[in-house]
Amino acid sequence: MQTDEFLGQVQNKAHLATLGEAMRATRATLQTLAERLGPDETRHLAAHLPHEIQLFLSDAGLPLPERFSSQEFLLRVCAREGIDLPLSTDHARAVIDVLTQAVPSGETVGVLERLPDDYRRLFAGNGSNAPSR
Repeated sequence: MQTDEFLGQVQNKAHLATLGEAMRATRATLQTLAERLGPDETRHLAAHLPHEIQLFLSDAGLPLPERFSSQEFLLRVCAREGIDLPLSTDHARAVIDVLTQAVPSGETVGVLERLPDDYRRLFAGNGSNAPSR
């Protein structure tokens, strides 16, 4: 998947007006995900993404994953994106949906195994790659 395709899918799923808005939503979501997962898991995810999108996962630069709830995840995305929480939540879900389609299903399973159960709702609804437990 190329960068424009990734961002175009985010733009479409999140009903955003521009690719710039899709870029902002993608950056906010992936940087926050990188903080939660830590460097090892983000490297595995990034390997399957276009270079420009990979950078969002590596920008966090944290040596260890931070532990925070899915609600805190959404609040951090909201703060980074600079819009209200309901919209940023929709955007984060769209980004995660595209992410799960862009990487092999085994990587998505690996991510979910490292996150608390309350994150599963962020990964729900994408259809093909979210494991059911």
